[in-house]
Amino acid sequence: MLIAVLVAAAASLNDPQIATIALTAHQIDVDRGKLAQRHTKNDEVKQFAEQMVNDHQAGIAEAMALAKRLHVTPEPSDVSKSLQADAKKATARLKKEKGKTFDKDYIDTEVAFHQAVIDAVKTVLVPGAQNPDLKTLLQNAVPTLEGHLQHAKMVQSQIGKNATASK
Repeated sequence: MLIAVLVAAAASLNDPQIATIALTAHQIDVDRGKLAQRHTKNDEVKQFAEQMVNDHQAGIAEAMALAKRLHVTPEPSDVSKSLQADAKKATARLKKEKGKTFDKDYIDTEVAFHQAVIDAVKTVLVPGAQNPDLKTLLQNAVPTLEGHLQHAKMVQSQIGKNATASK
């Protein structure tokens, strides 16, 4: 869904809008990570959520520092608004869940979100960025995001094994 929205808007996105999309994606993961830290009893999920909060807060700080240095004000776009709306729906759903159901849904959501963000950064945001510093910031985020995706998939497989073992 994210890729479809991005591809449709790609030609019209400017650097402040691209930066805002990156900030929005970071903030979504901070907020969802904090929710998971409060909701889960699973140590692997808790550790993953903590990493999301820490790494994505660092990403926000880095992006804000770049925006300040370049004298750029973040600018919302249909893409950042769509990201926020989708995150709001996912958060509302997650808040209603408990235990293993929450853990599975949270991790499944994070796997899908990170894959979509990686694809968006590589195929739309980096190619669309005009400012070389913004382009570098986005490119440098990809290995971290890929690490998050691998971590999420590992937790996802652990949760799957635990669910199978408890049947």
